[in-house]
Amino acid sequence: MSKSQSFKKMGIVGAGSMGSEMALLFAEHGLTVSSFDVSGQNIDNLNKYAESAPEEVRSRIITYKDYDSFISSLGGTDARKLFVFSIRHGSAGDEVLKSMDKYLTDGDIILDGGNEWYLNTERRQKALEPRGVHYIGLGVSGGYQSARRGPSMSPGGNTDAIKQVLPILEKFAAKDKKTGQPCVTVIGPGGSGHYVKMVHNGIEQGILGIMAEAWELLYKCLAIPLDEISGIFRRWAEQGELSRNFLVEIGADICAQPDDYTHSASHLVNKIQDKVVQDADNSEGTGFWTIAEAANRHVSAPTIAAAHFLRIASSDRAQRLQVVDGLGQDLGAARKQHLSDDEKTAFVGDLRLAVYCATLASFAQGMNLIARASKDEEWNVNLSKCVQIWREGCIIRSEYIADLLQPLFEKDPEVMNILTLKPVAEEVKRTFPALQRVVQKALEWNAHVPSISASLEYFKYCAGLHLPTQFMEAELDYFGAHSFDLKEEGPGDVKKGKHHFEWKPA
Repeated sequence: MSKSQSFKKMGIVGAGSMGSEMALLFAEHGLTVSSFDVSGQNIDNLNKYAESAPEEVRSRIITYKDYDSFISSLGGTDARKLFVFSIRHGSAGDEVLKSMDKYLTDGDIILDGGNEWYLNTERRQKALEPRGVHYIGLGVSGGYQSARRGPSMSPGGNTDAIKQVLPILEKFAAKDKKTGQPCVTVIGPGGSGHYVKMVHNGIEQGILGIMAEAWELLYKCLAIPLDEISGIFRRWAEQGELSRNFLVEIGADICAQPDDYTHSASHLVNKIQDKVVQDADNSEGTGFWTIAEAANRHVSAPTIAAAHFLRIASSDRAQRLQVVDGLGQDLGAARKQHLSDDEKTAFVGDLRLAVYCATLASFAQGMNLIARASKDEEWNVNLSKCVQIWREGCIIRSEYIADLLQPLFEKDPEVMNILTLKPVAEEVKRTFPALQRVVQKALEWNAHVPSISASLEYFKYCAGLHLPTQFMEAELDYFGAHSFDLKEEGPGDVKKGKHHFEWKPA
């Protein structure tokens, strides 16, 4: 097959939940799909799952448990092949590539749909490029359910190779309900696609923290019944600043769900342990990478970081119980409040705006990180297109915020700090008082609000005219001769100060 011809077959490596859903979705769109997994159990599960699909879809999926027959089904070593990896990040990708090495040929395209570290992506690209094999970092968002219905995707790598497969990706990508546009675009060269997906997951992590904290305020502090909280979240997602926010929408579903799993008299959410282990057990790396990248590239991202550290602290529940036992008390016990109906209504209104304001902080931190990395790496990532592909099929879908940000990035594509954009500043100014009131109440009520309060502090110091860091600068100069600038010497550039004072003779 010449490089100008489109692919009719696709090989998917990995038949877990994501890989299985993608196999069905690609088959639904007319491709013949060869699915391979080193785990025979995963292949058996896929075969069983595919039985529920229509015959025309099921007939296009052929499963394999060995590399030889898998590669033969795609035309063998001499044929040009298209692969999708749906495997765990890290060494798993290297092991698969090592096993597939003898089968690869000039013109092959590998779409790595996992959450891979962008430098691993670039290392593999450089290793395969001399052989004419194109390795594309394909960020795939939306979870296993969107993998079936249509995800948001962020491919990065060789532009010509991406354009060859873009028509296929556009077919099975989620579609923006407003414009009908597919939620996939060429992100840029190198590891930019996986980097954008990493930051997407960082923003997601921030919002997950915000939503969990909002839920505790409503449920544990105000003692609002879960079904009623479901209605509150549903109204938030229907109109206003949180309209079509995915995590608010599914929050409504979760709060309304009775316990049909263990069949208790409670709601299912009440039966779930308060621990998130995906970071602590290294099965998910994107949150940690986002924080590390923010620190490395000098981008302030406290909302994302606070949500991450909440998850880390939550993961070892047994250890937390030991700490509580040692202290002799639960320092994190939220205090139930007895508010009047009017006070409760006012607080819920404030909380809605606070959740929005904090969510906007998470977006600002993530977009600023993408902008900085794009400049550092010369990727030329289009921030407007990032927002466009996040309009559907992804976890951070939030229509009001997308409508706010996308036209701003189209008008000012070189922006490095979105808080400098006047419409964003106006939104912060309008909702910041509600955020302050919520944090104040949360502290009084002893609620957990690390992500929400970090967002408050983020806006305070990013928009602070006089920060206490002048005292920090003095102490740094005192013990380390780090030097400083004087107030009358202008606004202050990001460079070492010109003055040093001998505070005390050595």
